[in-house]
Amino acid sequence: MNRTRLLVVMAVFVAIGTLGSQFLWFPAGIAKAYPVQHAVNVMAAVIVGPIPAIGIACVIGIMRVMLGLGTLLAFPGGMIGALLAGVLYQWTNKTTFAAVGEVIGTGVIGALVAVPYAQVLMGSSAGAFAFLSPFFVSSVSGAFIGLIVVSKLPSHVGNIASARS
Repeated sequence: MNRTRLLVVMAVFVAIGTLGSQFLWFPAGIAKAYPVQHAVNVMAAVIVGPIPAIGIACVIGIMRVMLGLGTLLAFPGGMIGALLAGVLYQWTNKTTFAAVGEVIGTGVIGALVAVPYAQVLMGSSAGAFAFLSPFFVSSVSGAFIGLIVVSKLPSHVGNIASARS
């Protein structure tokens, strides 16, 4: 696969994540749950690898903030979840571990990173565990969706990032 194909796949994931957040979200505590972002993280981790998945999550966050579809909280959870999903998938070559990486990366680590991030950048006075429940619920639901989609992909899709020439 070439870099052009990789960029096209990444752009499609950005479009799915950005538009999907407008159509599928639900309130979860003090935050909104956007499961499409987490589904995209799992799919991107499996299909393009951890580094492109982080880029996808970052661009989705930028687009959502610019379009008023999300907050600055889209960055810490989305990018950490994409990284951990991609790394765990690379280590194990099992899609289940990509989903687990997304949940741990976003639902736990991203939620804890969001507290000081929200205090500094958003003026929030949320407590240390204020983001754990909403991030966890959002990441579990999205990771499950991503896992279902990835399991339905043909086996020849493989990992585009490792197949590049």
